[in-house]
Amino acid sequence: MTDKLDKRDRAAQFRQRLARAMEERDISQSALARDIGVNRSTVSQLLTGEGARLPNAHVVGSCATALGVSADWLLSLSDRPESAAELLALSLSMTKAPRALVDERIFEWHKEAAGYKVRYVPATLPDMLKTRAVLEWEYAPHLGRTADQAIGASEDRLTWMRSAQSDYEIAMPLYEIDSFARATGYYEGLCPKIRMDQIDHLLELSDQLYPRMRIYLFDAKRLYSAPVTIFGPLLCVFYAGSHYMAFRDRDRIEVFSRHFDTLVREADVTARDFPDHLRQLRSTISA
Repeated sequence: MTDKLDKRDRAAQFRQRLARAMEERDISQSALARDIGVNRSTVSQLLTGEGARLPNAHVVGSCATALGVSADWLLSLSDRPESAAELLALSLSMTKAPRALVDERIFEWHKEAAGYKVRYVPATLPDMLKTRAVLEWEYAPHLGRTADQAIGASEDRLTWMRSAQSDYEIAMPLYEIDSFARATGYYEGLCPKIRMDQIDHLLELSDQLYPRMRIYLFDAKRLYSAPVTIFGPLLCVFYAGSHYMAFRDRDRIEVFSRHFDTLVREADVTARDFPDHLRQLRSTISA
């Protein structure tokens, strides 16, 4: 908390927060007294006493442990009742990342961040911008007979993401889109027609969605970024292959937001120049 409390106000708030924590956890005065090793009259005094006197550190700490809250919250030094361990657990989570299109977890994150700016460094071309033919080429070997069903089930989600009220900033290394156009590396074996249709689709979306969607290309020889999505001020998610690693604490989100801003600021191809770069790449593809 940033506001300064005098001793009398802090003591009054301690009593209020202690009573609130007991009520929320349905713990009686007698039960709390047993848990912290004091007489019931001592707990009663903690709740009904007057003046500016606070209990000693041992009693405050014991109450916090018994009630599952932080001592800092009881003493009005924090607005968060969770303990430090709980805050850490909430700020970092690991979620499995199935080899699939927009899974339920990703979709929930996008819905949660609706209206915020979403910053995105994809592992490949963004799924939300791919044609069905590219999705089938990419996912069919892993999904087998269920590929068509999975893609169909994801189309509504992909459409929702494209039409959501969020601004999307996408930063990719130059080599990603160049490799796609030339069918090298990850995209080896992708036929010319599918590549040309995909570039046409990107050109169409760039025209329809700009400036709400902006795509930047950076030089990976100068800059590097792991695949990451920053959902406004709410969440930062790294893609580690088999898992997503998600942060919710504001300081880390701010750090990675600044990292993304650097990718945009130093991009070799800006969002305005992206369509021209696509047209140039398309002209190199032989049908």
